[in-house]
Amino acid sequence: MAVNMQQSFSIYPFDPPGDVAALRAEVRAFLAAHEPKLGVPNCWVVGDPEFSSALGAAGFLGMILPKTVGGHERHPLERYVVIEELLAAGAPVGAHWIADRQTAPLILRYGSEEAKTRYLPGICKGQLYTCIGLSEPGAGSDLAAVRTTARYTLDGWRISGQKIWTSGAHMSHVMLALVRSEEGSERNAGLSQFLIPMDAPGITIRPIIDMGGDHHFNEVFFDDVLLPEWAMVGARGQGWAQATAELALERSGPERYLSSHVLMTALIDAAGPDPDLQIKGLIGELTAELWTLRQMSLSTAAKLAAGEDPMVEASMVKDLGNSFEQALPQRVQALVDCPSTRDDDLARLMRALLIAAPSFSLRGGTREIIRGIIARGLGLR
Repeated sequence: MAVNMQQSFSIYPFDPPGDVAALRAEVRAFLAAHEPKLGVPNCWVVGDPEFSSALGAAGFLGMILPKTVGGHERHPLERYVVIEELLAAGAPVGAHWIADRQTAPLILRYGSEEAKTRYLPGICKGQLYTCIGLSEPGAGSDLAAVRTTARYTLDGWRISGQKIWTSGAHMSHVMLALVRSEEGSERNAGLSQFLIPMDAPGITIRPIIDMGGDHHFNEVFFDDVLLPEWAMVGARGQGWAQATAELALERSGPERYLSSHVLMTALIDAAGPDPDLQIKGLIGELTAELWTLRQMSLSTAAKLAAGEDPMVEASMVKDLGNSFEQALPQRVQALVDCPSTRDDDLARLMRALLIAAPSFSLRGGTREIIRGIIARGLGLR
């Protein structure tokens, strides 16, 4: 079947208001003042509370939120410029990342007044962190198979069940969880979202250590956890629509192709002004691919800022971006000798990313799920 890709991925102009060059200079000055903390591979899952607080104090968190809750009322594309600079530098933004990227906008749009007052100011300061409760054992990225339940009682909502692969649950203050609130409902019907304090009685968090020895993922168990009515986000039973809209924010940002970026810059630095032809060719290929992905991500961000729902475009950015950032360490390794005794930046980053990169396509929805969304959007299924 022929597919018109030009119609399927229309390019929107990325045109932030104000002086973008001045904004980039402001962020780079902030980063220069925190230089020892930069150059972190896979940096958006590496948390540093001190760095997050400094970002909040500098006005680079809660940028699109109202001033009444501690935000700065900036344009979403100005925020894109800031996070692109942070990720390109390998800044440790993992502590506040999920809260600032998607939980805060969702609370602002759908949350109760109690939730807005309680959580948004802390997110803007870089001092309140959140995690996302989606994947479950036996369900994975198939959110319609969620089995964790919310039962309405005279005391409030009672949450029981389990989430898995929850990034940052061990350092988060709140989880935004998708659970089944209507007994007997199936697939994407009868789901609701809740804000769950991670110190609530009945919650158990168990670490999942990855093969690099790092602790990003967790299992989270809910044993009859009691929540007040205001903890529900949005309308009862509308969690599916809210969660899928939220995923568009998660899937199309620069984090989908910049996780290995510090390795690319280390390669260019190590190659020097006159690299051999093979290295020069690799740098050219990587730059061309990166630039194309960036244009696709910028366009999708512009579409989101215009109030559209670019689910298919966001999924394309995620799939292609993940393929790029996963393959980058192996492509560098194919040309650069990296014995275990070598300890410069290039060798250190390559070893770290060779171990971490296989997980990049899991976060935000596995490749199989993402390609299913793209195929449906293109009319192929």
